[in-house]
Amino acid sequence: MRTVQRSLWSTAVLQVAFFAFSGAVVAADRPPNFVIIFADDLGYGDLGCYGHPTIRTPNLDRMAAEGMRFTQFYSAGEVCTPSRAALMTGRLPIRSGMCSDNPRVLFPSSAGGIPDGEVTLGEALKARGYATMCVGKWHLGHLPQYLPTKHGFDGYFGIPYSNDMKPTPLMRNEQTVEEPAVQETLTPRYTEEAVRFIKANRDKPFFLYFAHTFPHVPLHASARYKGTSPRGLYGDVVEELDWSVGHVLQTLRELGLAQNTLVFFTSDNGPWLTQRQNGGSAGLLRDGKGSTWEGGMREPGIAWWPGRIKAGQVTTALAGTMDLFPTFVRLAGGEIPKDRVLDGVDMGPVLFGTGPGNRNIHFYYRGQRLMAVRKGPWKAHLITQDGYGKNIETHDPPLLFQLEQDPSERFDVAKEHPDVVADLLAEIERHKATVQPVKCQLTDRVPGE
Repeated sequence: MRTVQRSLWSTAVLQVAFFAFSGAVVAADRPPNFVIIFADDLGYGDLGCYGHPTIRTPNLDRMAAEGMRFTQFYSAGEVCTPSRAALMTGRLPIRSGMCSDNPRVLFPSSAGGIPDGEVTLGEALKARGYATMCVGKWHLGHLPQYLPTKHGFDGYFGIPYSNDMKPTPLMRNEQTVEEPAVQETLTPRYTEEAVRFIKANRDKPFFLYFAHTFPHVPLHASARYKGTSPRGLYGDVVEELDWSVGHVLQTLRELGLAQNTLVFFTSDNGPWLTQRQNGGSAGLLRDGKGSTWEGGMREPGIAWWPGRIKAGQVTTALAGTMDLFPTFVRLAGGEIPKDRVLDGVDMGPVLFGTGPGNRNIHFYYRGQRLMAVRKGPWKAHLITQDGYGKNIETHDPPLLFQLEQDPSERFDVAKEHPDVVADLLAEIERHKATVQPVKCQLTDRVPGE
């Protein structure tokens, strides 16, 4: 009997090993899947794993524990439209015309949107045979020619701009299916749509761009979460987003896709501090949304890929949303466009521990104005303005902060380091020489609006 049991056990082990090996072969033969989960107005200090004392984010905390958490990860815009354009193109929004000093984002009355000449991440991966889907907030143009389905995505389900803009249509592909959108239902419905897409495309490489509507105001949580967080309604909303992330990751685990899927979680810009309790927190960072102080553009950043990204890592490497474009395209076996300036760099060495990061510099734009530059640990402010749109100051010489010693930007050390200031000013001049004037997409209006 014992011999028979041992034989059965051995057979079972061999079967498990065979299927595991077969799965590894399939994964090796097939390009990885990609998922970007993008929050709206979530602050650097709004997650448990980034130090928030009362907002409970067990799924994002687990994601960070199983992967890599960035402490110096940046958006390329301090508000919605420019930030999202940079993520989609790997380029500063000044290069695509997707930024302006007034207005600073696209509105329902705007006639512009992402130009046809730009190559989006959806288009780059679709060209490699990927199934592509955009769920949630787009904010790169609401007219038919600017929607996700015209820029590399097989499908779209979401609101085309911010949830405080009227009308507020919920769209499927290019058709409105609900107006106004019932916002209390958006997070669970978005999540259901994301999971459905993953399940439908489990046997092929896929790219899911999952851009949440929240915690942008007005805040809405489903009945399941409303009134449950010690942090109030803002906490309810963030905790429901955490549930959504957990549901997506669990789906990948259950389908056996986790070890062939790179998931990245981040936010479009810092917290909307003018909203008081309905806005978030940048933690120890200065200011928030609308500013080029650290609180406006340094974001949570969590990378997860079991078996490829070593668990439990916290990295101080400089990185940003524009880096996702070249990183994903290279992992998919594609070619980076060579007919344009690309501001993103490959994050592969940081993610996989094969070398130092490729990014050493970051430019901070507010609309079309270059406000600051960071190189290594040093940040120089040419112009400062708070997220309230007040206290505008031009600095000559620039303010200088050593961010690794002073992340809250309290102590100007320009007088002690004139050589650093001179080097950063030279970097600015080199950068400006690469910027060519393009048509601004935010200033035109739909006739009659």
